[in-house]
Amino acid sequence: MSVYGRYVLPFLTDLVMRNPEARAERARFVPLASGDVLEVGVGSGLNIPVYSSQVRALYALDPSPQLLRMARRRATGARVPVTFMQESAESIPLADGAVDTVVTTWTLCSINDPVRALREMRRVLRADGRLIFV
Repeated sequence: MSVYGRYVLPFLTDLVMRNPEARAERARFVPLASGDVLEVGVGSGLNIPVYSSQVRALYALDPSPQLLRMARRRATGARVPVTFMQESAESIPLADGAVDTVVTTWTLCSINDPVRALREMRRVLRADGRLIFV
């Protein structure tokens, strides 16, 4: 991985996603998640403090080890148990129907095969589950 991809891009991603408009959208939609939740593209973990007490467990998926490191720091003292997974959305390491809610915030444009990722999200979502796109 390049120096840019390893050090600069994760920092810029976190910085951009902390803007007031993104924060307002996050506060509006993320609390709608409940039960066992998969967050696709957890990034630096900015959504973690916004999850409500209706969440039993959070599976935080991201392919970037640098962003996951940032997310782990944000998860300290989280209201819900967080399991971090360094994986791509095209291959989610969960069983069929494993989660009640899938949350993805400004992520699909960064996934190489978004159709495959959407199929994976649907696969791991319970039949009566909720998909939240921010």
